[in-house]
Amino acid sequence: MLDPKSDPNYRDGDAKTNVFGSEAMLQPAPTERIPQGPTTPEIAYQMVKDETYAQTQPRLNLATFVTTYMDEYATRLMNEAIGINYIDETEYPRIAVMCQKCINIMANLWNTPETAKWKAGALAIGSSEACMLGGLAALKRWKERRKKAGKPYDKPNIVISTAYQVVWEKFATFWDVEMRLVPLTPEHPTLDIDKAISLCDENTICVVPILGVTWSGMNDDVEALDAALDKYNKETGNEVCIHIDAASGGFILPFIEPEKKWDFRLKWVLSISTSGHKFGLVYPGLGWVVWKDKKYLPADMSFTVNYLGAEVTQVGLNYSRPAAQILGQYYQFIRLGFEGYKNVQYNSLQVAKYLHDKIGGMKEFVPYSSEVPNPIFVWRMDEEYQKSAKWTLYDLQDKLAQKGWMVPAYTMPANIEDMVVMRVLCKQGFSRDMADQLLDDISFALAELDKLEYPTPSRIAMEKNLPLVTKSFNHTGK
Repeated sequence: MLDPKSDPNYRDGDAKTNVFGSEAMLQPAPTERIPQGPTTPEIAYQMVKDETYAQTQPRLNLATFVTTYMDEYATRLMNEAIGINYIDETEYPRIAVMCQKCINIMANLWNTPETAKWKAGALAIGSSEACMLGGLAALKRWKERRKKAGKPYDKPNIVISTAYQVVWEKFATFWDVEMRLVPLTPEHPTLDIDKAISLCDENTICVVPILGVTWSGMNDDVEALDAALDKYNKETGNEVCIHIDAASGGFILPFIEPEKKWDFRLKWVLSISTSGHKFGLVYPGLGWVVWKDKKYLPADMSFTVNYLGAEVTQVGLNYSRPAAQILGQYYQFIRLGFEGYKNVQYNSLQVAKYLHDKIGGMKEFVPYSSEVPNPIFVWRMDEEYQKSAKWTLYDLQDKLAQKGWMVPAYTMPANIEDMVVMRVLCKQGFSRDMADQLLDDISFALAELDKLEYPTPSRIAMEKNLPLVTKSFNHTGK
């Protein structure tokens, strides 16, 4: 057995010594090999904690879509459930019941017509898995129809705008599905309905509109798409359906615009996916997918248990995962209720509109859109100002990072990829006062950038049409 006194991580009295007076604080943290001996929990905690200090604090991260604030009771509930494995339903049946309650609540928020006690839906790690499940169900339904009709089923495709989240590229790759892309243009900053319909054929498994586009914060027009698809299906005899990627909008529209028809009230909307860990107000990772009716969920994607007093269907690509997020979601439903969610989403939206007005009113910038349908604000540099500016939005990004803010600059998707924009996510925990602090720091950064005598490297690269060496940001929205 190792003699503690021979271990360089120890010295006599370490357990009683101030952490920063310990021998361990003179040693580098392990990089390649596990340490030979143990250390005290206080020291181990401090070493791990210290590794995280030199990074953006979560609530200043305006790049991420995910929740960065929950109240102390929600946090306590989730911490207490961190050791519970969701998949062990026999051992933790109440977790399974709670999960189904959450699915019921969301299905009814989205105006499900299903009358069964337990609505058809599934828990997911995030909206990526939820999208995968929705797409896979559409693929299997299409294949089954083709097989029954004696037709080939080897060339499926989906139709989606170029503003898709990367999960759809993964879905297409994993299951050999062709992606038919509808380009965004200045005239069509959201899904061009006519173009989408023109790309559909008998091999199209579904069209995927997006509510809360990662790149722009805008919503595709699902009601117009549904009407166009209804006409198309009647004329062709095809059954092209809609899966809605509502990663953000699924928790916004029911509270902010409950009268707007985008959900299961529409004929061809058969499944909807969302992120509980975005505007569902739960720490990551949590996603949900709901089908219009159990008949749209292929039997071979699910297994059923009946020990909950009724048949409950379980679906998922993942297996073991913590149950904490389920408790967090159910807590938020109980704690906030409809009015509470409405108030939080309304406030977040108002802060986004406030930034839209303030930043959009600066001579250097132009809002990407005149509308702010979600708590997501995107802007670009004014074209005339940019001609003489010695800096780019990437330089502003770096200046704000020096103040602790993470505000991403990035290029738009294919067809408008020359456009560079910035984006802020206004989530629970980002107040009007914090928005004013951000505006002050933007003004300070602009004053510094406008003093530049020579163009920055990113400005030179832009002028010469060279690749920009910048930090990369995740456009999955996960």
